[in-house]
Amino acid sequence: MDRKTHKLDATDQSVGRLATQVALFLRGKNKPEFEPHLDCGDIVEVSNIAKLKFTGKKLDNKKYYSYSGYPGGLKEKKLADVFASDPGDVLKRAVRKMLPAVKFRRDMLKRLTIK
Repeated sequence: MDRKTHKLDATDQSVGRLATQVALFLRGKNKPEFEPHLDCGDIVEVSNIAKLKFTGKKLDNKKYYSYSGYPGGLKEKKLADVFASDPGDVLKRAVRKMLPAVKFRRDMLKRLTIK
Protein backbone atom coordinates (compact mmCIF):
# COMPACT_ATOMS: atom_id res chain seq x y z
CA MET A 1 0.00 0.00 0.00
CA ASP A 2 1.38 3.37 -1.03
CA ARG A 3 0.88 6.13 1.56
CA LYS A 4 1.46 9.70 0.45
CA THR A 5 2.22 12.59 2.77
CA HIS A 6 -0.15 15.57 2.75
CA LYS A 7 1.05 18.82 4.34
CA LEU A 8 -1.68 21.23 5.45
CA ASP A 9 -1.37 24.75 6.83
CA ALA A 10 -3.79 25.66 9.62
CA THR A 11 -3.30 29.43 9.38
CA ASP A 12 -6.69 31.24 9.46
CA GLN A 13 -8.72 28.04 8.96
CA SER A 14 -11.59 27.02 11.17
CA VAL A 15 -11.23 23.80 13.13
CA GLY A 16 -14.14 21.95 11.51
CA ARG A 17 -13.15 22.73 7.93
CA LEU A 18 -9.58 21.63 8.55
CA ALA A 19 -10.69 18.50 10.44
CA THR A 20 -12.86 17.34 7.53
CA GLN A 21 -9.89 17.58 5.15
CA VAL A 22 -7.66 15.69 7.58
CA ALA A 23 -10.26 12.96 8.18
CA LEU A 24 -10.74 12.51 4.43
CA PHE A 25 -7.01 11.96 3.87
CA LEU A 26 -6.58 9.71 6.93
CA ARG A 27 -9.47 7.51 5.86
CA GLY A 28 -8.34 7.31 2.21
CA LYS A 29 -11.58 8.49 0.65
CA ASN A 30 -9.62 10.59 -1.85
CA LYS A 31 -8.30 7.44 -3.55
CA PRO A 32 -10.11 5.50 -6.27
CA GLU A 33 -9.28 2.19 -4.57
CA PHE A 34 -11.06 3.18 -1.30
CA GLU A 35 -12.83 0.39 0.55
CA PRO A 36 -14.50 1.12 3.90
CA HIS A 37 -13.26 -2.06 5.60
CA LEU A 38 -9.58 -1.41 4.77
CA ASP A 39 -7.15 1.11 6.21
CA CYS A 40 -5.78 2.68 3.04
CA GLY A 41 -5.36 6.29 4.21
CA ASP A 42 -2.43 8.65 3.87
CA ILE A 43 -0.13 10.49 6.28
CA VAL A 44 -1.14 14.05 7.21
CA GLU A 45 1.10 16.76 8.66
CA VAL A 46 -0.53 19.94 9.96
CA SER A 47 1.56 23.03 10.68
CA ASN A 48 0.84 26.42 12.32
CA ILE A 49 -1.79 24.90 14.59
CA ALA A 50 -1.65 27.85 17.00
CA LYS A 51 -3.04 30.13 14.27
CA LEU A 52 -6.43 28.39 14.02
CA LYS A 53 -9.50 30.59 13.66
CA PHE A 54 -12.59 30.27 15.87
CA THR A 55 -15.87 31.87 14.85
CA GLY A 56 -18.53 33.19 17.18
CA LYS A 57 -18.17 32.61 20.93
CA LYS A 58 -16.82 29.07 20.69
CA LEU A 59 -13.78 29.79 22.87
CA ASP A 60 -16.06 30.74 25.76
CA ASN A 61 -19.11 28.54 25.24
CA LYS A 62 -17.83 25.20 23.86
CA LYS A 63 -16.97 22.61 26.49
CA TYR A 64 -15.36 19.19 26.38
CA TYR A 65 -16.73 16.57 28.75
CA SER A 66 -15.13 13.45 30.20
CA TYR A 67 -16.83 10.96 32.49
CA SER A 68 -14.95 8.60 34.80
CA GLY A 69 -17.89 6.23 35.29
CA TYR A 70 -18.30 7.04 38.95
CA PRO A 71 -21.09 9.14 40.45
CA GLY A 72 -20.07 12.79 40.33
CA GLY A 73 -17.24 11.95 37.93
CA LEU A 74 -18.29 14.26 35.10
CA LYS A 75 -15.55 16.77 34.29
CA GLU A 76 -15.69 19.64 31.85
CA LYS A 77 -13.09 21.89 30.25
CA LYS A 78 -13.60 25.03 28.19
CA LEU A 79 -12.26 25.11 24.65
CA ALA A 80 -10.16 28.16 25.55
CA ASP A 81 -8.37 26.26 28.33
CA VAL A 82 -7.68 23.22 26.15
CA PHE A 83 -6.45 25.41 23.27
CA ALA A 84 -4.17 27.39 25.59
CA SER A 85 -2.52 24.27 27.02
CA ASP A 86 -2.31 22.20 23.79
CA PRO A 87 -3.63 23.65 20.50
CA GLY A 88 -3.12 20.33 18.70
CA ASP A 89 -5.49 18.55 21.07
CA VAL A 90 -8.44 20.57 19.76
CA LEU A 91 -7.83 19.41 16.19
CA LYS A 92 -7.10 15.84 17.28
CA ARG A 93 -10.42 15.62 19.17
CA ALA A 94 -12.33 16.98 16.17
CA VAL A 95 -10.69 14.54 13.75
CA ARG A 96 -11.24 11.59 16.10
CA LYS A 97 -14.97 12.28 16.21
CA MET A 98 -15.12 12.46 12.40
CA LEU A 99 -13.49 9.07 11.87
CA PRO A 100 -15.61 5.92 12.10
CA ALA A 101 -15.53 3.96 15.36
CA VAL A 102 -13.77 0.89 13.97
CA LYS A 103 -10.78 -1.17 15.10
CA PHE A 104 -8.27 0.78 13.04
CA ARG A 105 -9.32 4.30 14.09
CA ARG A 106 -6.36 4.40 16.50
CA ASP A 107 -4.01 3.48 13.64
CA MET A 108 -5.46 6.23 11.47
CA LEU A 109 -4.91 8.80 14.22
CA LYS A 110 -1.27 7.73 14.59
CA ARG A 111 -0.67 8.98 11.05
CA LEU A 112 -1.73 12.51 12.02
CA THR A 113 1.26 14.71 12.88
CA ILE A 114 0.60 18.13 14.40
CA LYS A 115 3.41 20.69 14.55
